Amino acid sequence: MRPNDISVEQQEEIIKKYDNESNYREFRQGFWRYVVFALAVGLSLFHLYTAGFGQLLAIKQRAIHLGLVLMMVFLIYPMRKKSNQNAPTIPDMALSLLSMIGIGYLIVFNDDIAMRAGMSNQTDIIFGTITILLVLEATRRTMGNTLPIIAIIFLVYAKYGEWIPGAFAHMDFSYGRIIEQMYLSTEGIFGIALGVSATYIFLFVLFGAFMTKTGMGKLITDASISVAGTTPGGPAKVAMVGSCVMGTVNGAAVANVVTTGAFTIPMMKRIGYSPTFAGAVETVASSGGQIMPPVMGAAAFVLAELTGIPYSTVMIAAIIPAFLYYLAAWVMVDREARRLNLKGLDKSEIPRFLDVVKERGHMILPLFVVTLLLLNGYSPIYAAFFGIISTVAIGMLRKTTRLNGKELLEAMEQGGKTALSVAVACAVVGFIVGSVSLTSAGVTFTSSILQFTEGHVFFTLFLTMIACIILGMGLPTTAAYIMASIIAVPALIELGINVLASHLFVFYFATLSTLTPPVAIAAYAAAGLAKASPFKVGWTSVRLALAGFIIPFMFAYEPSLLIVEGTLSKGIIGVLAAILGVILLGCAVIGYFRISCTWLERLLLFAGAVALILPENLTDIMGLLIGVIVFMMQQRRISRVANKKEVNRMEQPIREGL
Repeated sequence: MRPNDISVEQQEEIIKKYDNESNYREFRQGFWRYVVFALAVGLSLFHLYTAGFGQLLAIKQRAIHLGLVLMMVFLIYPMRKKSNQNAPTIPDMALSLLSMIGIGYLIVFNDDIAMRAGMSNQTDIIFGTITILLVLEATRRTMGNTLPIIAIIFLVYAKYGEWIPGAFAHMDFSYGRIIEQMYLSTEGIFGIALGVSATYIFLFVLFGAFMTKTGMGKLITDASISVAGTTPGGPAKVAMVGSCVMGTVNGAAVANVVTTGAFTIPMMKRIGYSPTFAGAVETVASSGGQIMPPVMGAAAFVLAELTGIPYSTVMIAAIIPAFLYYLAAWVMVDREARRLNLKGLDKSEIPRFLDVVKERGHMILPLFVVTLLLLNGYSPIYAAFFGIISTVAIGMLRKTTRLNGKELLEAMEQGGKTALSVAVACAVVGFIVGSVSLTSAGVTFTSSILQFTEGHVFFTLFLTMIACIILGMGLPTTAAYIMASIIAVPALIELGINVLASHLFVFYFATLSTLTPPVAIAAYAAAGLAKASPFKVGWTSVRLALAGFIIPFMFAYEPSLLIVEGTLSKGIIGVLAAILGVILLGCAVIGYFRISCTWLERLLLFAGAVALILPENLTDIMGLLIGVIVFMMQQRRISRVANKKEVNRMEQPIREGL
């Protein structure tokens, strides 16, 4: 461990404090250790088998996935924080057993249910009710109260919405009809969201677990230090590179903050960054991992499935926005370092890049394998499966990355546990999707939004942004994205905004909610590492991620930034203008261009950034001119100071002679 790094125990404590999804029992030994181990490894083997030899019937694939997930959730997530942490309680065991029975009924009698065309009988209603309650309780244990409460509201609306006055009233639905929708069909619990979890998401989580087990984290951090460590503010740039790449592997903001922040935050503080700024840098860098191709956050796979757009297209479309996000953050940490006259790390602390590559550089190849397969049109299932195979095979090339039998099983166990919260979130979101589908509330939401904003594009986008951030405060990114896509995206499409741009707009803000106060869980985790005020770290994170709040508006108005839309010439001009715009924005936020800025220069830089960001040729020219004006203003000040120093240097011998 490097000097001043944060211990593993402290990391685990911070993760459990701020990330409810990671706050589960760790059975180190005994009977329940082997039970959970068998379930987690069994879940991983099931997905590897179906990925390699073919998926089961959709509802069976999803049911087996959810059944194993629920059994594990009730065993390792306690009912209350004060519950026994060393072994499951009797209610935990009972709920785990009920999960097997409730889901097992659907699997065993699936053919009979299909013959009845999904029409429910009394037995279906009993097992359906049990399964619905189990999913709600599993969600409460893994993610807290917010998401299950929202799901219950939608379920109640589906049953009693006929009594609501006004546009949201709907026809009467029997309890049996609701059970059919939520339990017996692929419109509720076993809908698209859980389908994505049971195919793409789990395999990519497992891929991340295998990559981590081979020491991918050490490769990323050492390579980042060797490349950027000696530059001004080096540790902050190490955080940018390391967290960005790690984020594409694990896709979880809080875990990413703690994993990379454990060594980058102490280094940033050591060279002179304030604790608040250091925590904010790590927050922004880690949160952006979910928007960075090739392996984006779980919600990106749901996005591809909901829109019917190939994931490879989504991945390509996300490249420029992700680049702009990290470019703006990079400019800000660099300008802050120069403003404070901070240096980089000492050369003695920098590992030789060639040594890093020689030791573990081959482990970057599985990421290239996945990327190439996706770009060549292979399905995410195929890409993730061969990504896992290539990770194990390529790891065999070096002793330091070679996985033995025990480590292979540990990777499968960790992958199985890590995927639990996402799977449960995808299942419970099915209640919301199913209720909206059953009652046709989506049409009402769309018309209500358009009526409220009077069809004004900017106000509709702004309202959608606020809704996504609010939803994301209490929900995981995937759930927040799905809810917002149901409620707001149809309105955006109705206004003529591109389908992919509309969904990416919602996806971006669902992701950024992890760093937006008052409930900024990634920022609060970073604050715990930095020993700084969580509130201050949160708002500083918003300042550093300001470009991230603007970029979605940019591609909503100018879809050519997504590469796959618009003409090539228009796209190139738009991208170049956007690059200059976010550079000026970063300088304006920090207050440092070539030298420290006056307030007038900061205002001009901000105005220039806005002009370049707007999708008009005239404003691009204006923004460029403003940037040149500020450059010349600062050049004049630099020349004046240089001339004054030269005069003083020439006068010095004369004064000494006198």
